[in-house]
Amino acid sequence: MIGSPFNTALIKTTSHKVVIPFYVYAAFSFLVATLLLLTSSGNFAGHYFHPHILAITHTMALGWGCMVVFGASHQLVPVLIEGKLHSEKLAYATFYLAAVGIPILVAGFYVFDMGILAKVGGSLVVASVLTYLANIFFSITESKKKNPHATFIFYAVFWLLLTVLLGLALVFNFTQSVFPNNSLHYLPLHAHLGIVGWFLLLVFGVGSRLIPMFLISKYTNPKLLYFICYLINAALVFYFTSFFFFDATFYVFIPIAGILLSVVLFLYYCYHAYKKRLRRAVDEQVKISILSIVLLLIPIVTLATVSATLILGYGENTSLILAYGFLIFFGWLTAIILGMTFKTLTFISWNKVYRHRSSIGKTLSPRDLFNHTVFNAMSLTYLVSLLLFTAGIILILPMLLKVGAALMLLTAVLYVFNVFKVINHKALVL
Repeated sequence: MIGSPFNTALIKTTSHKVVIPFYVYAAFSFLVATLLLLTSSGNFAGHYFHPHILAITHTMALGWGCMVVFGASHQLVPVLIEGKLHSEKLAYATFYLAAVGIPILVAGFYVFDMGILAKVGGSLVVASVLTYLANIFFSITESKKKNPHATFIFYAVFWLLLTVLLGLALVFNFTQSVFPNNSLHYLPLHAHLGIVGWFLLLVFGVGSRLIPMFLISKYTNPKLLYFICYLINAALVFYFTSFFFFDATFYVFIPIAGILLSVVLFLYYCYHAYKKRLRRAVDEQVKISILSIVLLLIPIVTLATVSATLILGYGENTSLILAYGFLIFFGWLTAIILGMTFKTLTFISWNKVYRHRSSIGKTLSPRDLFNHTVFNAMSLTYLVSLLLFTAGIILILPMLLKVGAALMLLTAVLYVFNVFKVINHKALVL
C-alpha cells in the first residue's frame, strides 16, 4: 500500500529532477572518499595536516555531506516551512557550481597545489553556497509559517557561508598574507564552524521535524528546540570570539559544554518523540539516524580530551585529533546520511513514479524501493569498519586501518547499489 509521512501537496513544487542529482553525486563522492581512505590509510598513522587527509576530509564534508544535504533540503525545506522552494533554477546553479568546484578543490588538496587548483575550486564552492543561501533565505522569508525548524536552517546556512568564506581565505593565505598567522593556526576554527554551525544546526533542525514524523509521534516542544538552537549559536559565537581575542585553548571547555548540553537535550527530545510514537515498529533507517546522535557524544568527549591534554601541557595528541575528525565525518555524519537516505530518497523516487498512478490501484510503498538485505549488510560493515579504523588510528596499527578502510569501501559500494536501485525503480501496480 502507498504511505508516506510527507504531504505531497507541500513538496510537489520541487521537481525530482532538481533533487536526485545531488544524491547521485553524494553517493559517488562517498565511494571516492572511501577509495582514498583505503589508498591513504597509512597516512592516518601520522599528522592530521597531510594533503591526502585534507582531500578525504573535504570530499566527505563537501561532496558527501553538503551535496546530500543540499539535495534533501531542496525537497524538505518546503515541508519544514510549509511553503515552497523559491527557485529551482538557483537549485540547479547550486548543483553545477558545487559539482565542478568540489573535485577541483579536492585535487588541489591531494597534490597540495594551493595555487590555481585550490583557488578556482574554492571560489566555485563559495559561489554554490551563495546561490544555495539565496534560495533558502528567500524560501524562508516568503513563507508565512515561522517555526524552530526554519530557525535552525536559517542559522545553519549563515554559518555555512562563514565556513566556506574562511576556507577560501585560508587557501589564499598559503600564497598571500591574508591573516597574521599561517593557515594551520585557523584550521580548528574553520572545521568547527562547519561541523557545529552548519552540520549540527541543520541536522537538529531537520531531525527535530523528521524523527517525530517518521515515528508518527505527537510529541512537540518548540521552546526546547529554540533553546537548543540559541545555545549552539551562543557556543559558536563564544568560540569564534575567544579564538581571536582570548586564549581559545583555555576557554574551549565553555563552548564544548554548551554543545554537549545541546546534544543531551536533543537526545531528550528524540527520546520523548520515541516514547509517544504511534508506530510501534521502528524502521532500521530511523534507528541508525538516532544512533548517529548518540555517536556524536564520542567525538565531543574526544575533543574534550584533546583540549585537556593541551591545557595540562602534554602537547598535541595527533592520534586523538585524527580519531575525532574521523568519528565526525565517517561516524556521526555518515550514520545520519546512511539512515535518512532511505527514508527521503525513497519517497522522492516513489513520488516520481507513483504520484499519478496511486489512484488506479495498490502500489508499492517507499520502503519497498530498496533492498533491505543489502541495507542491513551495509549497516553491519559500516559499524565494524568504524570500530576497526578508529582503533587503528588510536593504536597506530596499519593492519586495522587497512581492514577498516576496506570495509568502509564495501559500505560505500552497498550504499551506491541501493541508491541506484531506488532512483531506477520502475512502476509496479499490485
